[in-house]
Amino acid sequence: MKLRARERRGSLPGSSSDAKLGTQVSRPEREHPRYAHEAAITFHALDREIAGRSRNVSRGGLCAELAEELPAGTSIELDLQLVFGDDRHSEPLRLPARIAWCTAIDEHYQVGVQFLAVHEETAADLMMFLRYLDGRGALQPAAPEASPAPPASIDERFG
Repeated sequence: MKLRARERRGSLPGSSSDAKLGTQVSRPEREHPRYAHEAAITFHALDREIAGRSRNVSRGGLCAELAEELPAGTSIELDLQLVFGDDRHSEPLRLPARIAWCTAIDEHYQVGVQFLAVHEETAADLMMFLRYLDGRGALQPAAPEASPAPPASIDERFG
């Protein structure tokens, strides 16, 4: 069943080409704040790369628009990049994830993505990405550890 999108890409809060910060679009009962931001994303799944744009991002996952369908439950890796006003992109942040849901909307697919456990350094990079969207910028980096820590749970990663 196809649904009609209420908002088209480019009309989302925080998605204009010169928008630097995301607009918080969370409901109060959400576990993590969501930010409307059109980040560039590349899904690495099923032996192919699929480019798309996020509609919103949180520390637990994101919602994205893709041209191709990805089945719910598919394990993926994704590259997440900030898009700046002059169409420049940040360095990609590679995150392990899974497709939580996929819905056909007009000629595209909207997918919900849940981030999976990551090492502390990657979690810190994701938090820096989200602080940027929240307008708070980067905080002081954490002190380096003697050896890499194993992947943490979502609760341990984000305290």
